[in-house]
Amino acid sequence: MMSQNSEASRYTITAALPYTNGPIHIGHLAGVYVPADIYSRYLRGIGKDVAFVCGSDEHGVAISMKAKKEGITPKEVIDKYHKIISKSFVDFGITFDHYSRTSGEMHHKTASDFFKKLHEDQAFIEETTPQLFDPEAKQFLADRFVTGTCPKCGNEDAYGDQCESCGSALNATELINPKSTLSGATPILKETKHWFLPLDRYESFLKEWILEGHKKDWKPNVYGQCKSWIEEGLKPRAVTRDLDWGIPVPVTGGEGKVLYVWFDAPIGYISATKEWAAKTGKDWEPYWKDKNTKMVHFIGKDNIVFHCIIFPAMLKAHGDFILPENVPANEFLNLEGQKLSTSKNWAVWLHEYLEAFPDQQDVLRYTLTANAPESKDNDFTWKDFQARNNNELVAIFGNFINRGVVLTQKYYQGKVPTPGHLEAIDLETLAALKEFPAAIANSLEKYRFREASGILMQVARLGNKYLADSEPWKLVKTDPKRVESIMYVSLQIAAALAVLSEPFLPFTSNKLSEMLDLAPLDLSWKNVAEKEALLPSGHVIKEAQLLFRRIEDSEIDAQIQKLNQTKIDNAAMEATVVPQKDTSSFEDFSKLDLRTGTILSAEKMPKAKKLLVLQVQTGLDTRTIVSGIAEHFSPEEVVGKKVTVLVNLAPRVLRGVESEGMILMTEHKSGKLVFVNPDEDGVTDGTVIS
Repeated sequence: MMSQNSEASRYTITAALPYTNGPIHIGHLAGVYVPADIYSRYLRGIGKDVAFVCGSDEHGVAISMKAKKEGITPKEVIDKYHKIISKSFVDFGITFDHYSRTSGEMHHKTASDFFKKLHEDQAFIEETTPQLFDPEAKQFLADRFVTGTCPKCGNEDAYGDQCESCGSALNATELINPKSTLSGATPILKETKHWFLPLDRYESFLKEWILEGHKKDWKPNVYGQCKSWIEEGLKPRAVTRDLDWGIPVPVTGGEGKVLYVWFDAPIGYISATKEWAAKTGKDWEPYWKDKNTKMVHFIGKDNIVFHCIIFPAMLKAHGDFILPENVPANEFLNLEGQKLSTSKNWAVWLHEYLEAFPDQQDVLRYTLTANAPESKDNDFTWKDFQARNNNELVAIFGNFINRGVVLTQKYYQGKVPTPGHLEAIDLETLAALKEFPAAIANSLEKYRFREASGILMQVARLGNKYLADSEPWKLVKTDPKRVESIMYVSLQIAAALAVLSEPFLPFTSNKLSEMLDLAPLDLSWKNVAEKEALLPSGHVIKEAQLLFRRIEDSEIDAQIQKLNQTKIDNAAMEATVVPQKDTSSFEDFSKLDLRTGTILSAEKMPKAKKLLVLQVQTGLDTRTIVSGIAEHFSPEEVVGKKVTVLVNLAPRVLRGVESEGMILMTEHKSGKLVFVNPDEDGVTDGTVIS
């Protein structure tokens, strides 16, 4: 059942440290935490020694920016979001062996010691270089306090350390037309001293380790980005910053400077492992220093360079640590066709999901896995979420389990029957069942979580088909012995599902295991593949309970409406007020003849997308007015509308139709046109507006 990695003595699994400047959303889950948790649960399920670590990333400019925006201290920011994030992970069933935080004493010491070791070994170069400085805020600008145009793709909103459009890692001084996010001022260059990690010294090592050593087993998106970076030529990268929030540079001359967050954050994996080992009485060092340990980093594609180039160079420079065997980075998950955005609130936040869909953790886990952005950006939609739940989890997985358990209770009072003669279909089904652990394991060992999830659902489909083909409910009166064999086989499939679903659907697996009264020792992948029966004859199972419930249209509509409101709110925030026009005299205004009117009829202008031809009663007469509102209103919608008309506008011919006036309109914050009309009934046509 195991793959090429069966020789590993232990596994160190890391998941990207989430910034504590906001909660967790589905993009984070799909990209990092769900696949990392599936992999860790699977390894434990096959009896492996696993250290699965993570923690809150609490340093860096993102925290400082959040604190400034909210008018609170960085400490208040990290405490607030660390609590939300860590609770969300627990409630969602992410099984970190230890979840740390980089503001802790252990991390500060570990990161400081790491820096001092490299400093003593002369692994750094010290340089005084020009850095961007805000002349109005009177401070050096950390990377995220600078935005500008990306020199590689032209994105006008690139940050000083990275372009989120093309994924390129940048230096702030490379940006075109840089602006300070503190004051809006154009930064100036001012000299300051920093410590640099000379990545160019490690080019040959990285070429051999990645480009030659991992050409066949790293994902193409990861390998390709690394190849591009290395072949472009690596340059020294600063590992310190002029900031007052972070880990102080622990050597002479470092006063007023901190470790760059991308230097200290990955060391957080090491400090988290130390904390875990201390609380469990283990030795942390083999998990980071023994060559028989397999280390895997789960990250999103925006962190590839840091985990595959910079952190390995740091580890190589230190000399005591092993390197990751794989970094299976995922691409991005979009939401309803749009890129997820924390700043624009365009996200499904985990803590809000858990409130809206209590006890439905596995539905989201399943949807995110089945639609995981493993090789390309993918899209989450609420309709797909509903369909996967109702059509797959409820109709296939849940339906099979419910039928099997209900029939066992009905026919045998919950006791697993003794099979009689097993027919070909029985033997074929049991033989097929024993192949699934190896098939799922093979996909998981290759980090193909979508594929593995699909194979798991084939187990449920196998059970459904077996019951449908065997029809025990029809045979129970005519051939009860045959039914005993059918139900025995069905229950073995149910037990296998309880075991194999645990990495993917842990809450469901737990419910099913309790329903089948499976002992912890039975929950072994090896038993599914090799044991004759997970549920022996005579074993008593418990009453049936529904594993999944249907999700109704009203629940989905509420979530879609929530996103629609976000669109409206964003449009309102982004809307710019049109500047006041030049001052006009009262005489200028008095020349305008504005009157109330009523639209009597409307029709689309032939071959014109935007124009409606209106017949309007103005009180003076009925006249033709051509109005550019066809993209916002159908002809039927506007008939009978009270409107405000500029009646003394000079006539104008539009597409052969003479228009004798103008209908006054304004624009809603969502972009939809709105009629400007009287807010009281009883105003007659032709009433003058003054």
